[in-house]
Formats: sequence, structure tokens, C-alpha cells
Amino acid sequence: MDIQKFTQDLLQQALHLDEKMPAFHDTTPLLGNVAELDSIGVVNVITLIEEQLSCVIEDDEITAEVFETFGSLVNFIATKRSSL
Repeated sequence: MDIQKFTQDLLQQALHLDEKMPAFHDTTPLLGNVAELDSIGVVNVITLIEEQLSCVIEDDEITAEVFETFGSLVNFIATKRSSL
């Protein structure tokens, strides 16, 4: 599985982003840059990660750093995936 593509697709689905939007890069800021990534957006992303990876994300795993950049979210998802 291409984790970057998975993460891009997940963000588009969870946040209802335009499919024609430019691809995110590791350094693309998310929080404060993607208007749709508000508190509800974060919950939608977390829920979708849990559903698609069949995992549980504990409250103490959810930090602003996870959603700081596209790369940090990719790393978080890769870590969750590898722990399955």
C-alpha cells in the first residue's frame, strides 16, 4: 500500500476535498492551512483511519503534531499500520 496515496485519498474523503486539488507533499502544512481540517475534520480523519485500518486510536495519540503537516500524518498512519 502506498501510504502517501492512502493518506491523500483519506483526507479527500474525510474532508470532502476537491479531487482535482494538487497533491500534498511531506512539508505541506495541514492545521491552519486546510480550512476543512477543523475539530470536526480531525474527528472525521481519525474515524476513517480507524475504519480503514481496523485499528483503535487512543485519545493520547491525537496531538496537534500529528496533523501539523502531511508528512507527520503519513508517518502516524504508517506507524499505526505497522503495529497491526
